[in-house]
Amino acid sequence: MNRSLVIILVIIAAAIALLAYNDSAGSTFGFQNYDFGNLVWLGIIGAVIGAGLLRSGQPLGSMARNLGTWAVIVLALIAGYQYRYELQDVASRVTAGLVPGSPLALGMEDGRATVTLDKGNNGHFQARILVNGKPIDAVVDTGATTTVLTAEDARTAGIDPDGLNYTVRVSTANGNANAAAVRTNELALGGIARRDMPVLIAAPGTLGQSLLGMNFISSLSGFDMRGDRMILRD
Repeated sequence: MNRSLVIILVIIAAAIALLAYNDSAGSTFGFQNYDFGNLVWLGIIGAVIGAGLLRSGQPLGSMARNLGTWAVIVLALIAGYQYRYELQDVASRVTAGLVPGSPLALGMEDGRATVTLDKGNNGHFQARILVNGKPIDAVVDTGATTTVLTAEDARTAGIDPDGLNYTVRVSTANGNANAAAVRTNELALGGIARRDMPVLIAAPGTLGQSLLGMNFISSLSGFDMRGDRMILRD
């Protein structure tokens, strides 16, 4: 067996034995056991990398450049991980500017998903929802009891509007209209999703914009409006 591998295995075994022996004390050589374990692993990784570079036969200058390059890559990856939520917010804001109705921000509160929407130029909160996995632009309407899809959006979501029975009377901004009741496989907004959600399909030509209604909003733990922003909480 390679001598270097034997040394590494001995170090690992010794570290495990020390951690087990000092488990009740909580520290080893003045370090907390968790920090000591990390120090051992980092030392082993550093030793392996260093041994590999030394055995490669590269000049010291080239070796230093390679180490510097890898150090920058590792630091960039660590920084990206630590700031992943901030970077996600930046990406969401850029997307919201390019695609109206896209969530302005996605996040978590107390382990629950949150979605922040921006008010559109028409004065309404736009929401780019997913119905059966298909993107549909809708207006958040707290005055609508049920989510209502236009016939065109229903077709996009895989629902055939020609085979429906429009017997439900609904009141819209354009007046009364007939609609058909169906259930979606899934209705989602950002990280908030509801399965088997009942929706109405407006008769063709009677509704100009799909509406995200209270049957979805009331399933949330809460929502509030702060100026031109609406925050929905799963």
